[in-house]
Amino acid sequence: MDAIENFDHELRELVNDSAPRLFAVVQIYGKEEDGRIAAWGMALDDHAEIVDVEGRVRMNVRSPERGVRRFAHPPHISARLMWVREQPAD
Repeated sequence: MDAIENFDHELRELVNDSAPRLFAVVQIYGKEEDGRIAAWGMALDDHAEIVDVEGRVRMNVRSPERGVRRFAHPPHISARLMWVREQPAD
């Protein structure tokens, strides 16, 4: 491996090791009668960023779980955190 390839490999490892975890916030209507993705988010080491699917609401919260609560509207709409499946590294 030459110097450029080695540097690229080190950067790729840095990116893969530091990547945030992606998640969806899903809303469930009634007693699991229907559901939808309400927002997407990414969990970083010390906080989470969440954006609703309409692009109108952006949140910076301490944890994904705290953000999910804001999408629940009891008693008819509950919200759930769902982690995106991790993709294999290149």
